[in-house]
Amino acid sequence: MKKWIPAAGSVLLTLLAVAIAVVVSLHLWDYYMEAPWTRDGHVHADIIQVAPDVSGLVTELHVRDNQKVSRGQVLFVIDRARFELAVDEARATVLERRAQLDQAQREARRNRVLKDLIAAETVEIGDTQVKRAAAALATAEAALGVARLDLERTTVLSPVDGYLGDQTMRVGDYVKTGTPVLSIVDTDSLRVEGYFEETKLHAIEIGQPVDIHVMGEAQHLRGHVQSIAAGIEDRDRVRGNSLLPNIDPSFTWVRLAQRIPVRVVLDDGQQSDIRLVVGRTATLSVLPWSRDTSATVSQ
Repeated sequence: MKKWIPAAGSVLLTLLAVAIAVVVSLHLWDYYMEAPWTRDGHVHADIIQVAPDVSGLVTELHVRDNQKVSRGQVLFVIDRARFELAVDEARATVLERRAQLDQAQREARRNRVLKDLIAAETVEIGDTQVKRAAAALATAEAALGVARLDLERTTVLSPVDGYLGDQTMRVGDYVKTGTPVLSIVDTDSLRVEGYFEETKLHAIEIGQPVDIHVMGEAQHLRGHVQSIAAGIEDRDRVRGNSLLPNIDPSFTWVRLAQRIPVRVVLDDGQQSDIRLVVGRTATLSVLPWSRDTSATVSQ
């Protein structure tokens, strides 16, 4: 009987080891093959290209590389002298057009008083002159508004909260209307985009919680699925010369799962020292629905 005890113990240990190996293998299979996770994630944000609305020489520069800026903060100033003169000229034109309108109105009133003594055509001409003078005044006032707007636009403000990118502009440079001269990373739009295999999309839903691990950081972040891309490029289909689909007749037997972009936004209220630099790599793990999370999304 005693001889069977060590043998039974060995069998039990073997069965236990096999059971543990099976459980671990199933867990690894589920994690690597079924669970929705990816190491192919990157930090993204909207990059705002700042372009002046007027052309001119840069006289003041109030920011430096990688500086944090706030919405409405002054970035740089364009030479105002020419635009101030344009405002003065437009204001003088308004005064001239207003004087012409007053003169036309006086003549029109005089013609109406003397309508029994002068030709009807003269009265009509006077009324027409009033309308023309009024239109000319409106045009001059609009030009004054444009001149004032151009003068205001010589001071270029930050449109968003964020961080300034590399800037090569210097005081004395000539900037042109519509040509970007600065870039700002919009921190309010920070997000993480992961590229998940198409075989795992069935386990991903909008609003589902996500664990975010930025490479090189010990702390994890929390987020949730905001959207799933509606389409990706079809590399096997091109447009032929006749504008009909040109399908490659060869077929690759080894078919790799396509990767679909999934956008994840960070949850509010997180205290973190992680510097989310655009382009950083992250690992994303889509977590199962919890009762609280599913109830919040359903509401």
